[in-house]
Order: sequence, then structure tokens, then C-alpha cells
Amino acid sequence: MDLANYRSTWRVAVVLCLSWLLAGCGVNTIPELDEQVKSAWAQVENQYQRRADLIPNLVETVKGYAEQERETLTEVIEARAKATSIQVDASTLDDPEKIQQFQAVQAQLTGALSRLMAVAERYPDLKSNQNFLALQSQLEGTENRIAVARRDFIQAVERYNTEIRTFPGRIWHSVLYDDLPLRENFEATTENAEQAPQVKF
Repeated sequence: MDLANYRSTWRVAVVLCLSWLLAGCGVNTIPELDEQVKSAWAQVENQYQRRADLIPNLVETVKGYAEQERETLTEVIEARAKATSIQVDASTLDDPEKIQQFQAVQAQLTGALSRLMAVAERYPDLKSNQNFLALQSQLEGTENRIAVARRDFIQAVERYNTEIRTFPGRIWHSVLYDDLPLRENFEATTENAEQAPQVKF
């Protein structure tokens, strides 16, 4: 083997060895965790969108039985419009003000839905309507999915923030990923936020 081939082989071996060492020491952990945060947030948005998609059908069903509840129905429609107008995607996920706005309008929608469901209590025919029962069941399932998606997002943010604040992630963050900030997490936006909206009868 001549000297040029030996040096080339040696360089390849060094690069492979260094790549293996760097991969094993967490240099890629921060971007991986950042992507997990974005993915978890996308799932939160997905579940909120699912809820928003159910609402028009729910409103129409209630309207058929409780036309006189126009104020409550209007409140739900307006809350849904506000909730779908504020979007927080991967590019704005680092903006705490945007996340707080998103949480606030979602909380308003949750409150409006709770009042709408309370209205149904006054209408026995509505409570027994199969379409309403199916929509109620889907809404309950969606609220559970939202809770799970939010929990997963909270855990993803916790892992990410912990990584960039502890060793060796702190070093990699300062050297390679200083453009990635700490992430904001969900916070309760309403009083009694620990209590789930009542949608059962």
C-alpha cells in the first residue's frame, strides 16, 4: 500500500471514529429533542382542530332542538372562530405571547362548549337524540385526546429544556445550537383550570 492510500484510509478511519464518538456523546440530542417538541405541538394542534371540526355539527344539532338558545350558540360559534384564527406552528413556537394567546382562545372555546352542553340538560329530546349523543361522545374523546397531546408536549418540552440546561447538552447548545431557545410550556389560563369541562349528563 502506498503512502497516499494509507493516509486516505487513515483519514476515513479518523472521520468514522470521530463521527461515532460525537454521535455517542449527545451532539445530536438537542436537534432530536427540538423536533420531538415540534411534533408534539403538531399533535396538540391536530386535536384542537378535531374539536373545532366537530363544533359546527354540534351547534346545528342543538339549534334544531333549542333555537331559543341563540346567545349560547352564537358564543360557541364566535369562540370557535377565534380559536381557529390563532395558529402557533413550528416557526412561532418560541413566542411565549403567541402560545398564551393560543391557550386563552382555546380556554374560551372550552368554556363556551361547557355552557352549550349545560343547555342540552334542559331539553330531554335533545339529550336522547342519536346524532347529539354521537357528537357528545366524539367531543368527550377529543377532550381526552387534547389532554394526552398536551401532556406529551409538556414532557417533550421538559426533556428539551433539561437537555440544554445540563451537561453535556449545555456545552453542545452553547457551541452548536445557541439559536435554539428554551421552550415555553403550557400554563393554566383560567381559574379552576384543573377541572375538566363537564360534558356528561
